[in-house]
Amino acid sequence: MIRMDEPGDDIVYVVDDDRRVREALAALLSSFDLRAITFASAAEFLAYPERAPISCLVLDLQLPDISGLDLQRQLEEGGHPPIVFITGHGDIPSTVRAMKGGAVDFLTKPFREADLMRAIRAALAQSRERQQWGAELADLRLRLSSLTPREREALPLIAGGLLNKQAAGELGISEVTLQIHRGKIMRKMRAGSFAELVRMAAALGVPVTRTRRGAK
Repeated sequence: MIRMDEPGDDIVYVVDDDRRVREALAALLSSFDLRAITFASAAEFLAYPERAPISCLVLDLQLPDISGLDLQRQLEEGGHPPIVFITGHGDIPSTVRAMKGGAVDFLTKPFREADLMRAIRAALAQSRERQQWGAELADLRLRLSSLTPREREALPLIAGGLLNKQAAGELGISEVTLQIHRGKIMRKMRAGSFAELVRMAAALGVPVTRTRRGAK
């Protein structure tokens, strides 16, 4: 395994069984001030204990133990860095399978350095967006946990667009009490508008209750 640490938090993992390719890619990435950690097989990568928050995986299609596509499928279960495939034996079915699996790009050797770096930058940008979204979702879940059980019951009704009278009827409470719940929900969720509350509910997977046809 080759590890080249340069200033910066972004890490590019490289999995390729060709030592010369690993060394060349590590040197290339270092010249762009990117940290590179390389592996000769899928097993080496899977055994590596660290996972950088912002990273991507440059993955050879043909490896000595399992194929890059099989590794991609294994990594899907626990989440993985965005993947850029590289191969000397590309074909359309493999390309389609890789892209359907969420790969950022599929490059055939020999590829241009500019094309590889463009794909890596896109993969790192995707990783950064995932990290940001993960932090935002964790914050939303924390806000949701601050709601009382009754407020949690009211949230899907309010986010679904039910009128106060309709939502109150569903919960068997007065309209005034429902209005109090609505205000507390908006405050605790830190929603600046109804539309924002709806977006929060969708992000959290809250099964909203929609307005019934003919309901008044």
